[in-house]
Amino acid sequence: MPNAAKTPPHRIAVLALEGVYPFELGIPRRVFAAAGDRYELATCTVDGRPVRSDADFTIGVEHGPEILRAADSVVIPPFSPALATADLDPAVAEALALIRPGTRLISICTGAYVLAAAGLLDGRPATTHWALADRFRRLFPRVRLDPDVLFVDDGDILTSAGAASGVDLCLHVLRRDHGAAVANHAARLAVVPPWRDGGQAQYIEQPVPAAGAAGTAATRAWALERLHLPLTLAELAGHAAMSTRTFARRFHDETGQSPGRWLTQQRVALARDLLESTDLTVDRIAGRVGFANAVSLRQHLHAAIGVSPLAYRRTFAGN
Repeated sequence: MPNAAKTPPHRIAVLALEGVYPFELGIPRRVFAAAGDRYELATCTVDGRPVRSDADFTIGVEHGPEILRAADSVVIPPFSPALATADLDPAVAEALALIRPGTRLISICTGAYVLAAAGLLDGRPATTHWALADRFRRLFPRVRLDPDVLFVDDGDILTSAGAASGVDLCLHVLRRDHGAAVANHAARLAVVPPWRDGGQAQYIEQPVPAAGAAGTAATRAWALERLHLPLTLAELAGHAAMSTRTFARRFHDETGQSPGRWLTQQRVALARDLLESTDLTVDRIAGRVGFANAVSLRQHLHAAIGVSPLAYRRTFAGN
């Protein structure tokens, strides 16, 4: 039998605007290129000319806005907040008009200002960097802004907060497209955590633990090896040799979450991995990740991503 036709790569266009942040501009290629030939990436500007970065150099690109016409996804990296306004530059508006309806739009940090100024976020949930949230709300009152999360996935439009959350969002998209194994590989190459839930709090003015103070990292690593057990706050604090009050406070300082919420997120993450990579029953998976039963797993998975375990498994069956 002849071989089935190879699936064409998903075309991603990265739109670099004036004042672009160099680090974040490179995030899409750093993440999606790790998936091999599944993606085809290209960077453009609104006129094909170099753009000034927010650093002391300009950035040259090989493409103009014409590549936006054929893109399956468009990423808008962040740029200097001083250039983030409610008025869309005419050249930017013309470039956005080239994007086909239904194209997936992804913004990082101030990139959400562009989507909002174009009216694309009206009535929709979105996020941006917490330090820019108040001004964003004043300029775009029709957007359902949530400044406390790392990223928001609203289907064909995804927005994220600051620099690190741009990595989180791209890994999330990679996982959504091709499953945990591919996303985990990309995360390992980039030496970053493979998965942080989009609903996790942004790190907003979290205090730095005092020098020499004991941390919770070792206990978190210990807990990850024991997710199948009904871990209690007292057990976690005991492992860290702290009182429960001190442990809970320090844990929140370091992660932005309570120990209980963090444990639930890790259990859901492991359950998703097992649903994708094994044929274990939902009951067996629930036991392996520390949920009381399949009903509990279904509830937590649905709360996290809005689908049942079986629906989630079907989504990734062909990946």
